[in-house]
Amino acid sequence: MEEKLNTQQVYTPSEIQVLLGIGRSKTYHFLAQVCLEGKPFRVLKVGNQYRILKKSFDDWMCGTE
Repeated sequence: MEEKLNTQQVYTPSEIQVLLGIGRSKTYHFLAQVCLEGKPFRVLKVGNQYRILKKSFDDWMCGTE
């Protein structure tokens, strides 16, 4: 999975869940809130699915954004 995370341009909610160490429902609630507010990182909603822009999320996690 680590190799896959290094080559993709977006994260899925399940990957965000693992990276943040939070539960599934909390992850989706958080992503819905971030999607509406447009910060602290970029979240795209395609139909009922969320996709998180990797660079934006990684910058936020590292404190560089």
